[in-house]
Amino acid sequence: MPVVLDTHAAIWYLLDTKSLSPKVFSLIDGAAASGAPTYISSISLVEVVYLAERGRIAVDAFDRFTNEIAQENPAFVVVPLDFHIASLLRQIPRSIVPDMPDRIIGATALHLGIPLVTRDRRLQSAGIETIW
Repeated sequence: MPVVLDTHAAIWYLLDTKSLSPKVFSLIDGAAASGAPTYISSISLVEVVYLAERGRIAVDAFDRFTNEIAQENPAFVVVPLDFHIASLLRQIPRSIVPDMPDRIIGATALHLGIPLVTRDRRLQSAGIETIW
């Protein structure tokens, strides 16, 4: 089943699998094994750089993401931010999800019409189909 991963889910899949629930790990791993796309928003790559700069994740995290994306059969497909995704931001109330990167990730899932894998309670309550 194709899904969009929130940044933390993608990071945990690549760097710290014990932080993922077995259900989510199996979902991502199964998609990768079957060739089904698992999407990440391009803003997640920016967040990875930011989190590494702040020392919150491994310094080489961005390199690990780009190495994964460069694979012949990558675990992730990057979805660029475009007009369609930007226009869907209005469907995710800022009062519920104040963080713009989170809203962009949610709008990416809305644009693709697939569930968002997230532990973020705000995104879970914003009218977006989520899995955790």
